[in-house]
Amino acid sequence: MSTDFKSIPLIDVSPLVAKGDDLKMGQDPDVRQVVKQLDRACRETGFFYVKGHGVPHSLMKEVKDVTHKFFHLPHHEKLKIKLTPSTGYRGYQKIKANITKGVPDLQEAIDYYRDVKRGMYGSLGEILEGSNQWPQDPANFKASMEEYIRLCTGKSHVSRKIMRGIALALGGSADELEGDKGGDPFWVVRLIGYPGKSPANPQTNDIGCGIHTDYGLLTLINQDDDITALEIQNLSGEWIPATPIPGTFVCNIGDMLKIWSNGLYEATLHRVINNSPKYRVCVAYFYEPNFDTLVEPLELFVEKSGRARLDQKAVYGEHLVNKVKNNFVMEELN
Repeated sequence: MSTDFKSIPLIDVSPLVAKGDDLKMGQDPDVRQVVKQLDRACRETGFFYVKGHGVPHSLMKEVKDVTHKFFHLPHHEKLKIKLTPSTGYRGYQKIKANITKGVPDLQEAIDYYRDVKRGMYGSLGEILEGSNQWPQDPANFKASMEEYIRLCTGKSHVSRKIMRGIALALGGSADELEGDKGGDPFWVVRLIGYPGKSPANPQTNDIGCGIHTDYGLLTLINQDDDITALEIQNLSGEWIPATPIPGTFVCNIGDMLKIWSNGLYEATLHRVINNSPKYRVCVAYFYEPNFDTLVEPLELFVEKSGRARLDQKAVYGEHLVNKVKNNFVMEELN
């Protein structure tokens, strides 16, 4: 449950990165300190910055640079990788094609998912079957993004190691949320461009992304260093800015972790408003459970929370597909 926080904590996760392949890492005093900080952040804000994560700052900048270059291409070039139902909902969407709670967002985006082969998840995964669409321009776009995704996803890389720290923070083993829960994680990458505020309409307060929580486990947000647009809502309803800290990810927990933790860790509401005249880019990486796993409160965490069991459960892939089906202005996809 979030609190009346006024700022977002910064956590150096380098001990997790160094020790995260060792299931006994919880015995290390430096790791234990990180675990305490993660526990406090997940309980109080649901958001935290991380440094010491091991993804090179140069690569974080490169993926934002190629995203900027793509979004500044002529519209007809961007439409070469247009998202449609027939592409497995992968690809480019123009401004205001994406909606949050029925309201079009002032953003354009490209969506990428882990490849889903035909029949891989039966009827559950049918609408996401396919491979990702990569633009020819910029020339280094695909190589940069694939390397970035590899560093975020791989078994020895940052998302899994942060999740191991969170599992320890909840009182479980380091691999508590792996195996048939999250040992074969799904992932989503969303590249988002937010137009700058028009000088002709300075009073217009267009919402780049409406108020929402994230769907899955853990989000890593790589945002432009010079524009503050992401805002987090505290318990009193105040909006706290996630001011960029160069070289860090802004991390937040999602709906599936709330369920697994029996509500001990709550997904926090957030939104994006770009009041800058400059175009803003965000590379959002979503680390998720196994696509076909049933997510429900885990008995261990029910006991440790001392709370009644949440009356919530979801098959992650079904939860994601339902969101995808309602995320777009459908006439824009035809």
